[in-house]
Amino acid sequence: MILIRDVKCKLNNKDINRDIINKCSRIIKVKPEIIKDYIIVKCSIDARKKPDLFYNYHIALNVDNEDKILSRHKNPKVSKYVKVVYKEPTIKCDTKSKCMVIGAGPAGLFCGLILAKAGLKPIIVERGSTVDKRLSDVQDFWRKKTLKIDSNVQFGEGGAGTFSDGKLNTGVKDKDGRKDYVLNTFVRNGADDKILYDAKPHMGTDTLTNVVCNLRKEIIKYGGSFYFDTKLEQINSKDNKLKSVSLSGANEGEYDIDYLVLAIGHSARDTFKMLIDSGLTMKAKQFAVGLRIEHLQEDINKSQYGDDYAKTYENIEPSPYKVTAKLDRRGVYSFCMCPGGHVINASSESGLLAVNGMSNLNRDSVNANSAIVVTVGENEYDMDEPLSAIEYQRSLEKKAYELGQGNIPIQLYGDYKEDRASTKLGRIKPTGICTTEFANLRKLFSDSINESIIEGIEEFGTKIKGFNDFDALLSGVESRTSSPVRIIRDDNYISNIDNIFPCGEGAGYAGGIMSAAMDGMKVAEAVISKINKED
Repeated sequence: MILIRDVKCKLNNKDINRDIINKCSRIIKVKPEIIKDYIIVKCSIDARKKPDLFYNYHIALNVDNEDKILSRHKNPKVSKYVKVVYKEPTIKCDTKSKCMVIGAGPAGLFCGLILAKAGLKPIIVERGSTVDKRLSDVQDFWRKKTLKIDSNVQFGEGGAGTFSDGKLNTGVKDKDGRKDYVLNTFVRNGADDKILYDAKPHMGTDTLTNVVCNLRKEIIKYGGSFYFDTKLEQINSKDNKLKSVSLSGANEGEYDIDYLVLAIGHSARDTFKMLIDSGLTMKAKQFAVGLRIEHLQEDINKSQYGDDYAKTYENIEPSPYKVTAKLDRRGVYSFCMCPGGHVINASSESGLLAVNGMSNLNRDSVNANSAIVVTVGENEYDMDEPLSAIEYQRSLEKKAYELGQGNIPIQLYGDYKEDRASTKLGRIKPTGICTTEFANLRKLFSDSINESIIEGIEEFGTKIKGFNDFDALLSGVESRTSSPVRIIRDDNYISNIDNIFPCGEGAGYAGGIMSAAMDGMKVAEAVISKINKED
């Protein structure tokens, strides 16, 4: 096939299929009927010349004599399309090795899938509940504040990303086809196939719950099993090699295990402490903290697409944004932007409060939100003490809980700048999923962090009209952007205790659904490689 990059078609085109074929035929200088068919490799909206908006496509064409056509082209946007197909690893020996994966987030699920398809019958242990039960527990918490410590926004089947926007974009370089493997697995299990080519793919929480459930069934079909409502309590080793694990909950007991994958997620604070006590090497790392900011999605759309976009373009998707600012004191940037989304209470410990952003597939809330965050590290906690990073997180979340009296503390941006608690709302209202309370969010952070957030938002207001409006609604605290620690592993993905494999976002090696899933695959490959060498 022939790949053509940057094929632009107007958004309001009545016959987009014909337009794509005609444009491609002109670029490679063939008649349109020569093109048998095509696939969309990538698609994004180009709004640089607003109010004129375009789809920007990468198109792979199926044509006869493609080598001859390619040989006469010097256009750098035309090349041979080579699709990399992921090769699933296989077990080359007869083995009775016992594999256990701790955590059923994207890293644990995709690690479990690869292990199961290789015939290893992994046990996936999840301290939380199945995604259906978890959804009910989370909704009860949002309505009644009845927090279940092991079944909430952070813990349970699907991981923390289940209650987010379900973003599937990643900057991880992928020469082995893992990215497409993950996306195709999601589609096979119920996601819209648009994620295969969308430049900024997402599934939304409402779709993710169904996809996760189907993925579990697929793993079981290949021989895997799941222990829900079951927590890893202890790791037992001898001569610096894994021997067994102790579990509590629904599947309580001691289990002899040959290979253990730790895909524990970024909020398993009690598990991090247990791992240190068990002798695993861990270190604190930098992460980011800040506040959620909400605007009317309509205002973001107008800024990104043009004031009169709705008159010209029907059913255009809510506009995302990404903003960064490099300041003298520290960098400030948007994180986990949720078009048409909600700000949610993402707490997992009593007396503490953290927020996150969430969108459903249709992104149909009136508000847009994102976290505005700054990087923290040695100025906030002892980088030589892993648990100090976690305690810093906890201290912020304790302040947030107290400021909001158990509700999400909110403040108008104009009042935040003036260092005073808000007393009434402006144009932007909370979407109503979770209860809120007026507060002064300046009390959460040091002066340095507060000043950085303000400087950042002011600069973002020069890029997105209205971003720094007085009525923009802030909430806090955004403290779970990534793991505050890293469990050390070597080039073979193994920790300092043999046959224990740290994995995914919680272990400090990923930063989102896609990168976590891909890391889970890499760790599964490492486990299989070690089995093949040892058995």
